[in-house]
Amino acid sequence: MMGSLAVIWAIGRKDLLLEIRNKDVVVAVAGFALLVLVIFTFAIDLNQGNAELVGPGVLWAGIAFAGVTGLNRAFALEVEGSTLEALMLAPISRDLIYLGKALGNFLFIAVAQIIVIPVFAVLFNLVVFRWEMLAISLLTTIGFSAVGTLFAGMSVRVRAREVMLPLLFLPVVTPLLMAAVESTSHMVYGRSWSDMAQWLQLAVAFDVAFLVVSAFIFQHILED
Repeated sequence: MMGSLAVIWAIGRKDLLLEIRNKDVVVAVAGFALLVLVIFTFAIDLNQGNAELVGPGVLWAGIAFAGVTGLNRAFALEVEGSTLEALMLAPISRDLIYLGKALGNFLFIAVAQIIVIPVFAVLFNLVVFRWEMLAISLLTTIGFSAVGTLFAGMSVRVRAREVMLPLLFLPVVTPLLMAAVESTSHMVYGRSWSDMAQWLQLAVAFDVAFLVVSAFIFQHILED
């Protein structure tokens, strides 16, 4: 058990450190999400009512679209460095490779959110630094990582993977985005945990389903 966790951590940590040292993709993802927020700030005549109404949707749309940019890198680094075959030949289970890559994507998207969410709070003048927001972000990022890693592996050898990944990713994560937006809306309106419980339960079910299914079929994706 500890050996498996060590493998997952090693793969995820390696991917995150490579992206942070490179800086280009981190800046691009965070910058794209921030650009979406700024555009909507100027496009909408913001007042407190409008901010509470449209703010959650703008936030998660920006993070989802920007996240696709980072998810594209999940296996692109391995292809560019000609290390994908070496990774497949390593004496470890393929589901551990998937979980390690998913962890790397999770950490990457989490770093982007740490940058984006405070700016969102300032631009839309909403109180989002609450435990509810931490839970929503955690569940949504897990789902994004689970789905994005699977489809990144499927499209890694496709010539137009920059186009293919969004086409596969965004429709599938729509239920998770709905759960994130509705839960965040309940939070900014000051409602209780019980009001957002059904949406959080949807997010949990989505995460568990895709983690299990993706880890199971990932080995066949790599072999193809």
